[in-house]
Amino acid sequence: MPRTIWSGAISFGLVTVPIHVQSATETHSIRFHQYHLEDMGRIRTRKICELEDREVSNAEIGKGYEFAKDQVVAISDNELRDLPLPTAKAIEIDAFVAADDIDPIRIGEGYYLSPDGQVAAKPYKLLREALARSSKVAIAKYAWSGRERLGMLRVRGNAIVLHAMHWPDEIRDPSELLPEPVDVSEEEIKGALALMESMSRDDLEGDDFKDTYTEAMEKIIEAKREEKPLPEMPEPEKPGRVLDLMAALEESVSKAKASRGEDADIHELPKKKASAAKKATAKKQPTKKAAAKKTSARKPRRSA
Repeated sequence: MPRTIWSGAISFGLVTVPIHVQSATETHSIRFHQYHLEDMGRIRTRKICELEDREVSNAEIGKGYEFAKDQVVAISDNELRDLPLPTAKAIEIDAFVAADDIDPIRIGEGYYLSPDGQVAAKPYKLLREALARSSKVAIAKYAWSGRERLGMLRVRGNAIVLHAMHWPDEIRDPSELLPEPVDVSEEEIKGALALMESMSRDDLEGDDFKDTYTEAMEKIIEAKREEKPLPEMPEPEKPGRVLDLMAALEESVSKAKASRGEDADIHELPKKKASAAKKATAKKQPTKKAAAKKTSARKPRRSA
């Protein structure tokens, strides 16, 4: 069971829900330490006081804010916990909005909120059911680690999840990163939609969504531990330069369907339309067969 990282309450109008907060995710990535390669001695980071030039223990270390190089204000953990904010002890719900109105770029880490004892079970279920039936999410404020934060509460199964959120002024404007305006044809858009359709699926499970990097790293570590040759890893395909966008889309659709065992002729991409000038030219010029037919149909003029 994950450890509790924060305890407090959800404030929902006049309803209070005592809760514990646990991390909703975990990482299985391989972690490395630093070693001295000559003798494989572990490299440790030591905390040195610049003024006394000596190593200090964690008990001697605290937080501070530097106004100037000769003026630092010390702030204790107790002072941070006792901030004069209503959100210091509670997750204050301020509004309810449609989930589709939240830009995903603002959503961060997720945390499970569990009711603190039987007394919290009923108000916890009440909030969970209300969120589920309304199809909305709750926007709340809370104070962790020395600053007030914005969060989003939603339902996942029978649990309420708190997602950390960025404040509006923390999101950078992407306009300066965008290229110059370009034209995209309707055929190319339909081709991209066809590719999306061929790559659509109902879940995110299976071998396509495994952490292959960690698996490869485990194989390398095991081989080195047993003093065996390192496993050969397949070279990733290098993306080619796109010269014909429609041709690239058609080939991508074929590959996507082949990988899923589908026939490549389903949902064919739209063909490029002939230009208006070409159509007009083709319409004006009769075929040789038609011209011959018209000539043979003429009757010779009789002489007077």
